[in-house]
Amino acid sequence: MNVRDMWKAKLEGKSVPGGAATISLQKPPFKGQVLGIDPSLRGTGLALIEFTPGQQPVMLRCRTVKVAPKFSMPHALAEIHRAIQSFLDDFPVKHVALEQTIYVQNFQTAQILGAARGSAITTVALRELPVFEYAPLRVKQAVVGSGRASKEQMAKTVMGLLGHGRALAFDEADAAGVALCHAFTWREET
Repeated sequence: MNVRDMWKAKLEGKSVPGGAATISLQKPPFKGQVLGIDPSLRGTGLALIEFTPGQQPVMLRCRTVKVAPKFSMPHALAEIHRAIQSFLDDFPVKHVALEQTIYVQNFQTAQILGAARGSAITTVALRELPVFEYAPLRVKQAVVGSGRASKEQMAKTVMGLLGHGRALAFDEADAAGVALCHAFTWREET
C-alpha cells in the first residue's frame, strides 16, 4: 500500500495495514470544509473541499483568479480579496490552508508574491478563521507521496483523490493539494 492509499484509507475512516505503523489513527480524521489557496498576483488558485470521515473528499468549488498584466498591483490584490471573500460568504469554511512561498532569488518577485499572500491572509484574518501554511514540498509529499512530483503528477493525483471529472488548471490543482495536505496531516489540539 503506497502513501496515497494509506492517506485515502485513513481519510475514509478505514484501518491501515500493520506495515504502516508510523501513521497514528488515534485521532479522528478531519471533518469540515477547507479552502486551499495557491497565492500569486496574476493567477491565484482557490479550491474548496469538503471532508467527511468515511467518504471521498468532495470539491465544492474551484477557481483561478486571473488578472491581466495591464492591471495594477492594487487592482490584482483587490481581485484576490473579492474572490476569497466570495468563497467565505457562500460556504461555512472551517480552515484555510495556504501554500508557503518557495525560495525566490529575485527580490521584486518575492515582494509581489508577498503582496498576494498578504491579500489572501488578510481576507481570511478579517473573518477570524484559522490559516495554516504548508511548504510545497510537504504538500507534494502528503498528496503524491514524493516531494519532487511534477505539476502534472500533482494535478492527476488530486483529480484521482477527488474523483474529479474535468482537468483542473495547475493553480487550482495546487490549491486543492494544499487543502488535501491540511486534511491529511492536521490534528486537533486536545
